[in-house]
Amino acid sequence: MVVLSKIYTKTGDGGETSLGDGTRTEKFSPRVEAYGTVDELNSVVGVAKLHAPAQAGKLLAAIQNDLFDLGADLCRPQLEGEETASHPPLRMTAGQVKRLEREIDRFNGDLEPLRSFVLPGGTILSAHLHHCRTVARRAERLSVELAGVEFVNPEATRYLNRLSDWFFVAARWENDRGRADVLWVPGAGRDAS
Repeated sequence: MVVLSKIYTKTGDGGETSLGDGTRTEKFSPRVEAYGTVDELNSVVGVAKLHAPAQAGKLLAAIQNDLFDLGADLCRPQLEGEETASHPPLRMTAGQVKRLEREIDRFNGDLEPLRSFVLPGGTILSAHLHHCRTVARRAERLSVELAGVEFVNPEATRYLNRLSDWFFVAARWENDRGRADVLWVPGAGRDAS
């Protein structure tokens, strides 16, 4: 269990922070950008959850917990022999990705087929879920960028990829199962003159 008795430590005053393995790095490092964006995503999911009915709220709460797991995974560089350590680091698993896939399939089974691109909007919850989707995509881009130079658990990037899909289909489902989606009309804002 984590115990936080003092919130400010002053150790970050010089622009550095500690990673999960205790090493120090710049607060703008790619790893910190990646897990910091996951933290931001968790915050916007919390706002979406305020507008969710009970069942959707439970699904969002599970995602928030996963996002803490994901942040823990991303903030810990890979260590030699970590799999056999007495306290291995928390890593995302294929099971977490599969759970999202099952939920996506369940939502998608009820949706009207797409006939246009969807604009963020509709219900308040749908609009918030679209916001979650865009932050998830940014977190994914940053994690993939990090994976180009340092270890990133492949399940972490898979999870983020599925999660943005999850938010998309959930946003459509909340718009009367896609019947109340706000559809893009190409060129609708052009001047007719």
